Amino acid sequence: MDLLQAAILGIIEGLTEFLPISSTGHLIVVSDWLGLQQTDQNKAFEVIIQFAAILAVISHYKEKFSSEHARLWGNVIIAFIPIGAIGLLFHHQIAAMFTIQTVAWMFIIGGVVFLILERLYTEGTHRTHNIEDLTISQAFWIGIAQVFALIPGTSRAGASIVGGMIVGLDRKTSAEFSFLLALPVLAAASGLDFVKHYSEFASTSWMPLLVGFVVAFVVAYLTMAVFIRFLERFTFNAFGIYRILFGIILLILFV
Repeated sequence: MDLLQAAILGIIEGLTEFLPISSTGHLIVVSDWLGLQQTDQNKAFEVIIQFAAILAVISHYKEKFSSEHARLWGNVIIAFIPIGAIGLLFHHQIAAMFTIQTVAWMFIIGGVVFLILERLYTEGTHRTHNIEDLTISQAFWIGIAQVFALIPGTSRAGASIVGGMIVGLDRKTSAEFSFLLALPVLAAASGLDFVKHYSEFASTSWMPLLVGFVVAFVVAYLTMAVFIRFLERFTFNAFGIYRILFGIILLILFV
C-alpha cells in the first residue's frame, strides 16, 4: 500500500464511519478500485484507521468524559451490550454472511428504511432532544436496533440512528448518541482484529499507517461536526437515496 492509497482509505473511513452509509461497504469497494487485496497487512491498516475514528470521537466529546456524565455512559454501555454479546457469540457465523450481494441488498434495504422513517417523522413530536436525557429503555432498544449492523452493509451508525428515532430521539440526538456508541463497538472490533493481526504490524510499513491514521482522524472529526450541522436543517432522505443508488451500483458491478 502506497501513501496515496493510505490517504484515500483514510478519507473513506473518516467520511463513512459516522454517516449512515456503511464504512465497511465503502472500504471494500474503494479497496477493490485501488487494486488492494484483503491481505492481513491491509486488515491491520483498517485497525489503525478505526482507532483514529475512536480518537476522533473522544476528541470531539472530551467534555463528556467526567463523573458528571456517568448516567450518559451507563446508557452507552447498556446500548452496547446486545451487539457485544451477539457479536462475540456468533462472530464466525457473522463473518460467513459476508458477500458483496448481501452488502448491496442491505444498502438498498437500509435506504428504503430511512425514506420510510422520514415519511413518518413529524417535527416537534420527538421528546428527547439531548443525549443526556435518554432513558435506560431508550438506550436498550437502540442497542437492539444496532444488532442489525452485524449484517454486512447495514451500517452501525445507520442502525443506531434508526433505533434512536424509533424510540423518540430527534435526528440530531440520534446521530450524537450513535457517535458515542461507536466507542465501545469500534474498540471491541478493533481490539479483536488487533489480537488476530498483531504479528502483521511488525511486517507493515509504518508510513502508510501514519498517513492513514492522521487523515482518518481529521476527516472523521470534521465529518461529525458537519453532519450535526446538516441535521439541524435537513433530513436523512439524501442518505436514503444514496444508499439505494450505491446498492444498485454494487449489484450491477460486482454481482
